[in-house]
Amino acid sequence: MEELIEEVNINQYLPDIIAGATNVLFAICILLIGLFVAGKASKIINTAGEKYDNLDNTLFRFLGSLAKYIILAFVAIAVLNRFGVQTASIVALLGAAGLAVGLALQGTLSNLAAGVMLLLFRPYKVGDFIDAADRFGNVEEIDLFTTILKTFDNKHIIIPNSQIWGSQIVNHSHHNVRGVDMHYGVAYKEDTEAVRKVIDMVLNNHPHILKDPAPFVEVEALNDSSVDFLVRPFCKGEHYFDILYSVPEQVKKALDAEGIEIPFPHRKLIIEKEA
Repeated sequence: MEELIEEVNINQYLPDIIAGATNVLFAICILLIGLFVAGKASKIINTAGEKYDNLDNTLFRFLGSLAKYIILAFVAIAVLNRFGVQTASIVALLGAAGLAVGLALQGTLSNLAAGVMLLLFRPYKVGDFIDAADRFGNVEEIDLFTTILKTFDNKHIIIPNSQIWGSQIVNHSHHNVRGVDMHYGVAYKEDTEAVRKVIDMVLNNHPHILKDPAPFVEVEALNDSSVDFLVRPFCKGEHYFDILYSVPEQVKKALDAEGIEIPFPHRKLIIEKEA
């Protein structure tokens, strides 16, 4: 009689045991497949970034990690759902938590979005000299949140990406050949052709100034006390600052040697004596 009762009890719980075991097996399968798909998706995205030299790997590593964790989140919800857990409330809770975190970190998320745009469109790269967010320097590092510059006096400047993306970016290293704009004024009494010859001589003797394209030397403006020349020699990008800071002194010495006057502001004081 007791054996009959035990057999009846086992038969009573057998469907629940089979259903539970089936759910466990399905959950394990979902988990294993989800882990495989997440890892594969992350690897595919990272590999895609390595194929394109003009795109930054940092962006693809971030996108690969993001895809992996999104897939794992759906896998976790699917596993919980197999065990009868009401996932709708969990999804709503995660959504509310995500909204709260997003509002708390909106500045950080703004930098992240700007970093993604900078890495995607690449207005500059590591090693370029840029002028952005009222700062000038050599780009040492670009990540998803900040850009790091090194100035000529060895300052280490960390700029949030949102400040750079939301303002004008001047990339001084984008083109191989650069024009260097300089302005020189001479007195009205001087012969402009003689002045042009002196400046041309200085430019032609400089080792880093290119012959093609030829330097531009022309009168730009007639000011109150001077005739102003616009001088624009061309050079390779790496010689830009050498020319910018060496040519003015050479032009000054050459003009002095030819006796050409470089005017400076004068003020005439008239004293009237009352009778």
